[in-house]
Amino acid sequence: MKQEALTLFDLNALVRRSLEQCLPDEYWIQAELSDVRSNTTGHCYLEFIQKDPRSNSLVAKARGMIWNNIYRLLKPYFEESTGQLFTSGIKVLVKVTVQFHELYGYSLTVLDIDPTYTLGDMARRRREILLQLEEEGVLTLNKELEMPVLPQRIAVVSSATAAGYGDFCHQLKHNSGGFFFYTELFPALMQGNQVEESVLAALDCINTRISEFDVVVIIRGGGAASDLSGFDTYLLAAACAQFPLPVITGIGHERDDTVLDSVAHTRVKTPTAAAELLIQRVGEAAERLEELSARLQQGAYTLLEQEQRRLVTMQARIPALVHRKLSEARFTLLTARKDLSQVTQNLLSRQRHRLELLQQRVADNSPEKVLSRGYSITLKDGKAVTDASLLQPGDQLTTRLLKGEVQSTVR
Repeated sequence: MKQEALTLFDLNALVRRSLEQCLPDEYWIQAELSDVRSNTTGHCYLEFIQKDPRSNSLVAKARGMIWNNIYRLLKPYFEESTGQLFTSGIKVLVKVTVQFHELYGYSLTVLDIDPTYTLGDMARRRREILLQLEEEGVLTLNKELEMPVLPQRIAVVSSATAAGYGDFCHQLKHNSGGFFFYTELFPALMQGNQVEESVLAALDCINTRISEFDVVVIIRGGGAASDLSGFDTYLLAAACAQFPLPVITGIGHERDDTVLDSVAHTRVKTPTAAAELLIQRVGEAAERLEELSARLQQGAYTLLEQEQRRLVTMQARIPALVHRKLSEARFTLLTARKDLSQVTQNLLSRQRHRLELLQQRVADNSPEKVLSRGYSITLKDGKAVTDASLLQPGDQLTTRLLKGEVQSTVR
């Protein structure tokens, strides 16, 4: 017997009734959101997907929807609880009913959501990123940098229209210490899906002018807590951890630390707190300078007092020193005079003796003395004759004796 043919509508209706009978209850399911969108009616349409953990390929997919009366409560509740946008790519635990429509087919209708499941998944992803950075040896590099003593040249990564940026600049400009700070804004999107890309581009710009700045401050303010997911990415965390300047974060979320907070040099709660941190740092340096100045002044006074006392002591000792020096000089002079007199007498005595010897030698060699010993002197024309060969026959000679002279002629 031939079975009567069904129309497509009849078959779909049969499927719907079968599903309503077989799956009448509500079910909690774990899935990843995909293609999340809402329309003007306020309803939310999305897809639930499941991927193979090893190959990352799809193993299951189902169309889903959230009616506007539930969506307008569910979305802010989820985002406030998790600090995460209700958007594609996140894992959720939702309560659903199974629906089948003759025209639209199979779908899941969302009735409730458990934010704690997503928080656990987000925490797991954060742990995985931090573990990867630690294995790469870069997790604490930025924290190990020395914070400058005077962090007055500040590169700010923020949105120009953010209230937190205005608060930060106002706090620095009107600090009670009157300290000067130079700030330069490197604009970036601080919420939405382009946070990572935008902040990375700003850091790249700062890196090309690294010598012009002392610190980097990444701040946001006035945005929703659900926009923090952009600061939980590996690429942004790795860039911040390896940045050559200390990075201060003040992205305005008190409950949880983002991955960016975990790798930054210093994490504060708000932009105003970041400004206060810098003011405090410069204030501490100013206090140290004042302390050193006071110590230097006190040291100078102490040294001057010591020198003054030494001068007074030396002044009191000068007369005695002068008297002693004069006495020593007088004694030295007297000794020198005595020595000089003795030396002079010795010298005169030696010279006198020498003169007497010379006189004796002169006397012993005088002509009279020679003649008295029987010698004579022969003269020719008044000159002594010392060589007989020079005489000629007929030369008249005079021979002088001790007493008298004898005339003779050479033959």
